[in-house]
Amino acid sequence: MSSMIKSYTSQILQSLIDAARHVRHQGPSQIQFWFIALVIGVVAGTTALYFRKSITKLQNYFYASDDLGSQYAFITDLPWYWILLIPTIGGLLVGLILNHFTADGRVRSVADVIEGAALHNGRVEIKEGLASGLASLITLSSGGSSGREGPVVHLAGVVSTWVSNRISADGITARDLLGCAVAGAVSASFNAPIAGALFALEVILRHFAVHAFAPIVIASVAGTVVSRLEFGNVTEFTLLRQGELAFYVELPAFLILGLICGIVSVVLMKSIFWADDIGTVVQENLRIPRWFRPAIAGAMLGVIAIWFPHIIGVGYQTTSAALTGNLVFQTAIMFAVIKTIAVSITMAGRMGGGVFSPALMVGALTGLAFGILATSIFPNVSGSETIYALAGMGAVAAAVLGAPISTTLIVFELTGDWQTGLAVMVAVSMSTALSSRFVDKSFFLTLLERREVHIASGSGEYLLSKIGVSSIIRTNDHPRAADVDVCAAMVEEGQSVRFDATLEDILPMFKMKNYEFLPVRNAEGTAIGAVFHIDAITAYNEILLSTAIEEHS
Repeated sequence: MSSMIKSYTSQILQSLIDAARHVRHQGPSQIQFWFIALVIGVVAGTTALYFRKSITKLQNYFYASDDLGSQYAFITDLPWYWILLIPTIGGLLVGLILNHFTADGRVRSVADVIEGAALHNGRVEIKEGLASGLASLITLSSGGSSGREGPVVHLAGVVSTWVSNRISADGITARDLLGCAVAGAVSASFNAPIAGALFALEVILRHFAVHAFAPIVIASVAGTVVSRLEFGNVTEFTLLRQGELAFYVELPAFLILGLICGIVSVVLMKSIFWADDIGTVVQENLRIPRWFRPAIAGAMLGVIAIWFPHIIGVGYQTTSAALTGNLVFQTAIMFAVIKTIAVSITMAGRMGGGVFSPALMVGALTGLAFGILATSIFPNVSGSETIYALAGMGAVAAAVLGAPISTTLIVFELTGDWQTGLAVMVAVSMSTALSSRFVDKSFFLTLLERREVHIASGSGEYLLSKIGVSSIIRTNDHPRAADVDVCAAMVEEGQSVRFDATLEDILPMFKMKNYEFLPVRNAEGTAIGAVFHIDAITAYNEILLSTAIEEHS
């Protein structure tokens, strides 16, 4: 019997080894891929879970309080200088970590995951991503005013990238695995499997291809199961009371709220970008080391937290207070303004974290303030102000994320009320329509545009940067190479391109001068071949076709 068990065990282990070798060298079959998606969903969900628990434990340690959202809950227990010192030291640690592990001292977030899906075959930076996760953990634990979902999404991308590298996944497979990881992480964060799956499709992959849907749903459900095993079947926000909605009568009010939230979301995003530009100018003029920039931001946050402790960390307690109507009009407005300032300082200081949670908080506060005003003016035809807080939360978050569908579903999954969900849809539609006129569709895509990464305009534009001249060059020994003497003369006249150029660089040159070909020069300035217009157009058409097949399969 013992020898039989050993024999069966040996056969099972050998089968697993053979399966792993097959996946690595030949790619996974559909069943294998779904199994991998399940595992990735579990791992990403577990990562999100422990990231959240780690923030709580470190907050409790630093501030000796487990309820940082309660107004002045810990001010009486801590001296003012300690509240100032904690985020300053946290910022210093963040700066040192990012300075050592990243080339640009910049924390990685959702924008980098979107870029990885579009331009880097579904992969993100692993070392920099892990460093960014640690930096965000320190930021959110020590007083930074940002969100945890952004870091969690990038950590999920690190997980999927590691798996994709292990199995030598092609671009389509790696992008699908990236979507699976993100879905698992988001669904675990919000206990919202539907929204988690659609967030991955809508924001990260930016398409709804059928081939990606099933594995992403599997991963999203897996992430939710991980969350529910720890916290039970509870939502992120507990809604103590819900008002009735006289839907048809109140519909114009939600349209107006959507427009206001669109303006608020633009102010939030523009404030972050404006603060970042100011911070860069000050840093360069005063020659401040980049590793010290987060410490300065931490000190500024500490000063604000002495009087407004609600800015510390993720801020879900304040969001919950808004959603349950436990704030008065003036407090809601003041908290929204202070939170916007604090988020701008955090992001401009190159500290860690994301913008999702701040957008939810600012939106809920905006909606509550509007609801208090609306219900006081028209008390006989208005529902509860908390419905307006829900709608405002969804409207601002949808505009910031550029994710009207998944954000609406997140709010619906938080309430389970279709009637409230319809009100949120109205506000979300107006908010995203207005905000998209002032930014490049979302905070993340605008951030990429500021880095000269052109994804907002769609695949027709960003795919140009994926095709390098090196892949289509006809070298001098090519059977149909360009005339060497003509190429040399064109190089002398400045009519040539670098070897590391892309179609994004050369197609405008072809269009302006109507060249048949352009010489390609090396680092020494010598012509080593030429890129022909017909080859560039052919390569572009091929990648457009492959992208269309992926997005519609």
